[in-house]
Amino acid sequence: MLHLLLTLTSICAVASACAEHDGSLIKRAAPASDWAYESSFNWGRVNPAYELCQTGTQQSPIPLSHSHGLSRRHQLTFDYPNTTDGSFYNWGFGPAFELPRPLQDNYTSNPSFTFDNTTVYLKGWHIHSPSEHSVSGEFARAEMHFVHVDAEGHAKAVLGFRIDACEEENAFFAQLPGPVRWNDTETRIPATVDPNAALASVSNFNQFWTYSGSLTSPPCSQGIRWFVARQIMYTSVQQMRKILGASTYSSRVTQKIWQHGIDL
Repeated sequence: MLHLLLTLTSICAVASACAEHDGSLIKRAAPASDWAYESSFNWGRVNPAYELCQTGTQQSPIPLSHSHGLSRRHQLTFDYPNTTDGSFYNWGFGPAFELPRPLQDNYTSNPSFTFDNTTVYLKGWHIHSPSEHSVSGEFARAEMHFVHVDAEGHAKAVLGFRIDACEEENAFFAQLPGPVRWNDTETRIPATVDPNAALASVSNFNQFWTYSGSLTSPPCSQGIRWFVARQIMYTSVQQMRKILGASTYSSRVTQKIWQHGIDL
């Protein structure tokens, strides 16, 4: 296990990263004591309820490659307002943000995007470190997941942003509270953000990989449509240090590609 962790750390250093995306998304603490990210290769053996983690045919994350080809047949249409109210906090593994729970669990008033005649609604986002998806064998230092649900709050789609450091400050992360609060796992801090700033960081998802996948933590439920931006979401060095300083290891081992239907 130590060898695995050292290997992942080494890969991330060279390359320049989920807990459950269900109806209780975002409102989560550290993982249950019977599983850990460091042993994600063995989750299916830990608990019978996690069988899909071992036997599922569309498990996430997967190793992506430029040889897979970027999506050409899917178009994403975003309906994100310029301001979105919610609360910022640390989900036990890194920075996170959740939108208020709507009345009668009707999420149709939340920011949304449409793909293949399906509209899904933003419920929140959180960060993993290092990245969960690799591209041509390389991992980013972190990965942010914008999790979207159907009208009743069932997880349906995730936008994946791979994050690395550059010179310029990132406008999306500049909106968040000061770094002293990034490690606070007990308190939710009211915040207003412009989610379009994240989209702009990756050219509004004009190029991406897409596939049918799963949650990236137990119970590893399938039926999640993934969209992973080709472009890296760059931050300043100081912003990346804040992200990593508020994060702990939270990356599931990449899964073998099987019936994922990449770009189908």
